Amino acid sequence: MKAMQVISLTLLCVMAASAQMLRFGKCPKPPVQANFDSSRYVGKWYEIMKLPTQFQKGECGTATYSPKSPGVIGVLNRELLKDGSINFIVGSAKVKHPSEPAKLEVSFTDIPSPPGPYWVLSSDYETHSLVYGCSDFGLFRLEFAWILSREPTMSEETLQSMQSILSAAGVNPEKMVATNQDETYCAPMNQ
Repeated sequence: MKAMQVISLTLLCVMAASAQMLRFGKCPKPPVQANFDSSRYVGKWYEIMKLPTQFQKGECGTATYSPKSPGVIGVLNRELLKDGSINFIVGSAKVKHPSEPAKLEVSFTDIPSPPGPYWVLSSDYETHSLVYGCSDFGLFRLEFAWILSREPTMSEETLQSMQSILSAAGVNPEKMVATNQDETYCAPMNQ
């Protein structure tokens, strides 16, 4: 039992220091997008807001999804780092269970870790997507959330709607940070 306490405390300290969204309690189970259609979801999405993460340090974030096979979507995440270089990671998202196609598990080629949850809570496939992920670690949970758009901007009304969904799920949208998608600043991403 002492080993579990030491591991939990160590994890808490590491996550707190790296600005992860680590909270007490078990992960909530919010409803996901009904009748999710991955063929309509593929394509490029711009990151509008996110809960801070250790692994995303840049701006101009995009996620490009491509069809791979039934129940599997290819993932290419890109961001512009402060030094002007482009950081990217490649992976795949797989449907965990066919009865809930909006609950995917994402894994990345260069990261030796178990797949993480990628739940599409809301998407109209043409303008917005709200993604949530959460993993339980004993007494704590580690949360992720992204508000995505097909364009580098999003209407305030849509943004507030996405934040309301998160709030109803028990996620504090005030902890989210905006992603810089300024056309001039993000120009290197489009070259």
